[in-house]
Amino acid sequence: MVDVADVHRDTAAPRSSRSDVRSGWAPLRRTWFRALWIAQFVANIGTWAQTVGAQWLMGDLGGGALQIALVQTAATLPVFLLVIPAGALGDILDRRRLLLLSQTLMLLASAALAVVTAAGAVTPNLLLALTSLLAVGQALAAPCFQAVQPELVPREELPMAALLNGANANVARAVGPAIGGLLIAVAGPAGAFGLNSVSFLGVLAVLYRWPRPITPRRLGAEPVGQAIHAGWRYVRSAPAFSSVLARSALFMLFASGLWALLPALARGPLHLGPNGYGGLLAAVGLGAILGTAVLPRLRARRGSGAIVPIAMLTYAAAVAVVGLHPSQSVVVAALVLAGLSWIAVQSTLNATAQLLLPTWARARALAYFQLVFMGGQALGALVWGAVADTLGLTAAFLLPAGGLVLAALVGLLLVPLDFAHDVRPTELPWPRPPSLDWAPDAGPVLVTVEWKVRGPDIPTFLGVMRQVARARRRTGAALWGVFQDAEDPEVFLETFTVSTWHEHLRQHLERGTMADAALEERARGFLRSSTVPVVRHLVWAYAVPAARPDVYPDVLPHAHPEPVPTAALAAADPP
Repeated sequence: MVDVADVHRDTAAPRSSRSDVRSGWAPLRRTWFRALWIAQFVANIGTWAQTVGAQWLMGDLGGGALQIALVQTAATLPVFLLVIPAGALGDILDRRRLLLLSQTLMLLASAALAVVTAAGAVTPNLLLALTSLLAVGQALAAPCFQAVQPELVPREELPMAALLNGANANVARAVGPAIGGLLIAVAGPAGAFGLNSVSFLGVLAVLYRWPRPITPRRLGAEPVGQAIHAGWRYVRSAPAFSSVLARSALFMLFASGLWALLPALARGPLHLGPNGYGGLLAAVGLGAILGTAVLPRLRARRGSGAIVPIAMLTYAAAVAVVGLHPSQSVVVAALVLAGLSWIAVQSTLNATAQLLLPTWARARALAYFQLVFMGGQALGALVWGAVADTLGLTAAFLLPAGGLVLAALVGLLLVPLDFAHDVRPTELPWPRPPSLDWAPDAGPVLVTVEWKVRGPDIPTFLGVMRQVARARRRTGAALWGVFQDAEDPEVFLETFTVSTWHEHLRQHLERGTMADAALEERARGFLRSSTVPVVRHLVWAYAVPAARPDVYPDVLPHAHPEPVPTAALAAADPP
């Protein structure tokens, strides 16, 4: 039977951040979250076995520190290049089917790598090419996997779901490399690649059975190009989400050095074989397990805003110790601390990103989160690999450690982490357009809103309108402005343009949130008594396509049977 409580949690009201951390294992009580979590755990084990196999194979093929680091670049750069259109696809197509496609592609790529390796036909370039093909599948999957989390658990459990997902990857980091090292010792790298291809079968089975309802779209799916542009516009106009992206970018640029150069450290100063390298990664996974137990209590006491800079500084200390100390036991202890700090930063930023985003923009905005995550890894691997070849391994560990200290300090200057925004969907308190019979691509559309404000409240009103401007832009507006009447200083005219009539209807029907509605009500609180905002809609007069009376027959009630001429568009009454 389908657990209806596990499907579509977007209507859950927001809770305080302090209550989000009290039930650490609660998400695993949700049927489909649990099933997908277990399947992803198996797939993550295969992925880490693949990582160990690819990096070790590159060493066997004669690659130096830079070429070994390029394995990580090959695994992340395609995600950097493709994740934005993939996120747009995740919002306009069925997410379950897109995930099925991505997992199938990764299965085929890993199977091909296993075959050519077993046949002795692999070369460094072919290894990098097939690793990149795997990353293409990951690019398709990454935004969707994050975007479906609010459909699997209630909103108040999202921080713990993000922590469990982070622990999933990091516990697999503890198990996968050990299994990969064992397979390399017994069957060579081809064995690790074969395990990875089989590991995708569980995820495919769960996704195939998941009864995800089709997301209703009253106005149909957006074109990919428009969806990409809408995602960028949203991210650019959401300071809280942009702050999460900035923190993630700073962290990943410097934190990636540890993962990129750990194989070279194992082969070089520590004199370890594949099993020993797997043991180092297992230490990181152990730190993640400890983090799963410790972080909820720390978050309850200190709050999410304090966790991130503290974890960054702790990670910096761990990286410095790994680069300086020759003792294997000390390095292992530092890696445990690095794993705990890593999951603290990533789970906190990931959960905050998900909680800040409305349903309509979730996948395309989370694509930017994946962009800075993978882009930071790809760029960091290249930079620190080059530093290692030029200045040596010690410098390649100490320089990113110093960068992490700087990143933690810069983070204190950014917008504080906050996920109290109510992003539940709602129609905004605007009057509905006077005509629905314009062709979808008619435009641009000019919207004007006349506000009559009480004189003493004008400065506060203008401050609130800056926030209103961001809300308008997030949902589709451009060229926003507010003008004061020269003859009556208490009258203000807000103006903004929207690219097409169809895009403006999306503002009305699909993109409003409770937080946006509350902000508009706050602005209305400064109006003169017995007045309301007066709204007008005007369509560009020189490029209006032929009217299409059949385009929006059932989208909104009371549609006019004939298109209203541009010159005749009158002020609409508020609801």
